[in-house]
Formats: sequence, structure tokens, C-alpha cells
Amino acid sequence: MFVWSYGKTIFTSPATPSNEFCLSKADKEQYEKEERPESQQEILRRAAKDLPIYTTTASRAIRYCDRCQLIKPDRCHHCSACDVCVLKMDHHCPWVNNCVGFSNYKFFLLFLMYSLLYCLFVAATVLQYFIKFWTNELPDTHAKFHVLFLFFVAAMFFISILSLFSYHCWLVGKNRSTIETFRAPTFRNGPDKNGFSLGCSKNLREVFGDEKKYWLLPIFTSLGDGCNFPTRLVIMDPEQLAVSSQNEPAKSSVANQSFPRPLSESQNRLLSGDCQWVETGPEEENVKSGAKKHIIVSLES
Repeated sequence: MFVWSYGKTIFTSPATPSNEFCLSKADKEQYEKEERPESQQEILRRAAKDLPIYTTTASRAIRYCDRCQLIKPDRCHHCSACDVCVLKMDHHCPWVNNCVGFSNYKFFLLFLMYSLLYCLFVAATVLQYFIKFWTNELPDTHAKFHVLFLFFVAAMFFISILSLFSYHCWLVGKNRSTIETFRAPTFRNGPDKNGFSLGCSKNLREVFGDEKKYWLLPIFTSLGDGCNFPTRLVIMDPEQLAVSSQNEPAKSSVANQSFPRPLSESQNRLLSGDCQWVETGPEEENVKSGAKKHIIVSLES
């Protein structure tokens, strides 16, 4: 299992964004011709209007990769070592010479876990000979130095891997990546490190899948496509809560969904202007004005 997980972590190619996040040929040519950042952002906003993205840069700009020439999906980052944009990138690991991201994050966690168990097994089996070495009960051969070296190496790797594995278990429980821990993703309400957290149970299932029998096997079972993720801020959207409070059956059906889908393209308030959500139709204006007149008449009477 250790070798299997290690091999899957190494040889699994990092997942990259789909073609829908690439600019069209016309938009790409127009983007390259524009010199003003404001005009370039306007082109990106128009192209990203129909994309399921909810995060921006710290300056409220569309996240765009100039090297890959595509709009970055949520939690996607460009790896300078691999020279590609990696979906849900966690970090580039030199020990496996590969990027750890959406496609192999589960394999990386299993690799750490089985490495931890392997080091523990080696240290436990060599412990009795290590004790005999210090009590001078071990025969005076060259093998005793091998025993000493093997025990210290196993114990040293066990301690270091234990700290790394514990840290990534904490990240899974919080549904964060290493990059998001140091630089929180920016939503329309501002930076929020817990923006993608859905609760410990759902966060765990998002990485390992719904079938518990496959959790300990280095088989890809992660939920989603790596391009969009359910977010806590979208689930707690004020307008959604207002609508669901008026319709209790709808509210209960939404609550039963394990991984609610993101807002529809027409509801992507991150990329659309606020004016679109303030405008009301003529019929709604007539209803509101009639309601105000009714309240005034009732107060006068």
C-alpha cells in the first residue's frame, strides 16, 4: 500500500482547468491589445460572467494567468516548477517531484499515512535489538551499528512525517489547502479562510469520497471536478435564505443535500454589478407603491 500510494502520488498528472476557462481567440487578441488594466479587467469580467467562480484577487480583480492564458477557477494556482495551473493546488512537493492538488491529494495523504505506519513498524521491530545494544547484550558484530542506524532513521522519519500528516489532517478537516492557510481566498464579502468549509464530515468526504470502503485505497474517489466547489458563503447567501424561509419544503430539500451546487450563472453576484440586483421591474414597483399607499391609508384611518 505504501509503494502503491507513493507511485500514484508521483505519476498522477496535476489536474488543469478545462477549456471553458480559456479565453476565446477574439477575447485573447483584444486582451493583448489593451494596455489599460481597467479595460483588460472588463474583458475578463465579460468572459467570466458565465463561469462558476466566486473568488477574486485581493484587489477585487479577476484571477487570470498570463502564462497559461486562462481565467483561474477557484482554488487554482500556477505552479512555477510544473509551469501549469493546478486545480486546488496545495503545494509542489520535492519529495515526489510533483504538484499536490485535486488529482492526487488523496494519494498524498495515504502516502503520508502508510509511511508513518511503515516507520512505526520498523522502529517497533528494531526496538528490542536497540535495547540490547545499550545493555551490551547484543553480540559484538558490525550488525549492531546497522541496528542503531536503522532505529534512529525510522524514529526520525516517524516524528517528521507525524507532524506533516497531522497538519494535513487538520487542513482536510478545515477544507483548506496549504496556500489558503497563508493567503485566505477573497470572496465578495472579503477574505475568508473558512469560505470552503462545509463541516468536518463533509470536508472529509470531499477529499475521500462517499464510499468509505475506498478511503484507504489509493483510488481516486474525491468529489467534484476540481473547477468549482461548494462554498459556505454561497450556501449562507442572504437572498437564498430569504427565499427558503418563505418556502419550508424547499428549505428542507436544500438542507438534505450533502454538496449543494453553486449558484446558477445568472446568480453569480461576484461578477455582475450591484445595479443588476437593485433594479426592479415595473410590476414590482406598482406592487410596492400600492403597498405603501395601503399602509398610509390604514394609518390615517
